[in-house]
Amino acid sequence: MLPLAERLRPKTLDEYIGQKHLVGEGAILRQMIESGNIASFILWGPPGVGKTTLARIIAHQLQRPFYTLSAVTSGVKEVRDVIDKAKRTATINSGLFAPNDSRSPILFIDEIHRFSKSQQDSLLGAVEEGTITLIGATTENPSFEVITPLLSRCQVYVLKPLEKADLLELLNRALNQDEYIRSLGIVVKETESILRYSGGDARKLLNIIELVSNSGAKVIDNETVTRQLQQNPVAYDKDGEMHYDIISAYIKSIRGSDPDAAIYWLARMIEGGEDPKFIARRLVISASEDIGLANPNAMLVANACFDVLTKIGWPEGRIPLAEATIYLATSPKSNSGILAIDEALRRVRETGNLPVPLHLRNAPTQLMKELGYADGYKYAHDYPNHFVKQQFLPDEMNGQIFWQAQGSPQEQRMADWMKHLWGEEKTARENKESEK
Repeated sequence: MLPLAERLRPKTLDEYIGQKHLVGEGAILRQMIESGNIASFILWGPPGVGKTTLARIIAHQLQRPFYTLSAVTSGVKEVRDVIDKAKRTATINSGLFAPNDSRSPILFIDEIHRFSKSQQDSLLGAVEEGTITLIGATTENPSFEVITPLLSRCQVYVLKPLEKADLLELLNRALNQDEYIRSLGIVVKETESILRYSGGDARKLLNIIELVSNSGAKVIDNETVTRQLQQNPVAYDKDGEMHYDIISAYIKSIRGSDPDAAIYWLARMIEGGEDPKFIARRLVISASEDIGLANPNAMLVANACFDVLTKIGWPEGRIPLAEATIYLATSPKSNSGILAIDEALRRVRETGNLPVPLHLRNAPTQLMKELGYADGYKYAHDYPNHFVKQQFLPDEMNGQIFWQAQGSPQEQRMADWMKHLWGEEKTARENKESEK
């Protein structure tokens, strides 16, 4: 018997659950499908949110020839073989469609981020000419993993984790529409655990239902779900758990300044076959987001780790990963940078495009000079300490504080220097902000 996830795989858009921003009434992908004009695109999202299913629905609904490749098992030869088949199909059916026609065969590539540069290069001509319509699926950011020429030929659509309502709809569908599950007469009493463990992943949800049903349990409640997952951890979609839950524990251990826990989770990912570059990218993010100005060298260390990893490869790459992990975990922490930019973005959205003060504007023409551009600007390097007081924010924002120093020694030195330069005015600005 097929797995429950395969038995319940939707065959039409009306059966498809979630991603309303893409396939709901009037949404971009639904409009493309209904018009029959599908351009090449890449679906980016976590596991179990419907990337493969959506590609199959599109091919079925448009009655296109459909070829599928997995980046894990396919190479350049397999790609070229599929492109040749697509060309032959176009020739045989030349009365129906030809290359560059909106009805060209669809090539679906799962985990396209695992394709090497040469493998991705082999797709360019066929995509450019319209010999195939490419639909790629990836759990990784295409900006990092898909070559620029291919990315420029494809739209990128982001799929989101399923929401609670989507998961509950899927749960009811499994209990009421699957013949085998329905015959068991399973009763749902509680859903907190099954929703939490699913984490927005449809496949995880269906795996849990199947696990509970195979155990002989007649009730889905919090205790039953937790007990079954503890007894059968492998059945709980290990790949998805490894990729998302463990990387979460890893980053939180670094943020929490626990080098031992961080190294443990790093080892778990290495042993589980995680992509080392994925780990290195997360270290760069952690250095920026969690350590920030408390230790600016953390960004240099994390970036150097990423660079060295790409140069020396594996297994030696585990060493710079471990060293960077320990360095970041033991560094002082600050998120003042992210707080500052998020607050500034919030105010920009509130206030719109405020004018730049005249004295800060360039004056490359005589007319601009006559209008007062650059008039009154003071060149900081002409003054002691390379500093002179003047207004740099728009009039409506003058006096606004965005960056607040936190308690690390590094940021305290930065704050002290700002107070030294701005004196009472800086202190007044800080006090004014603290009163809000």
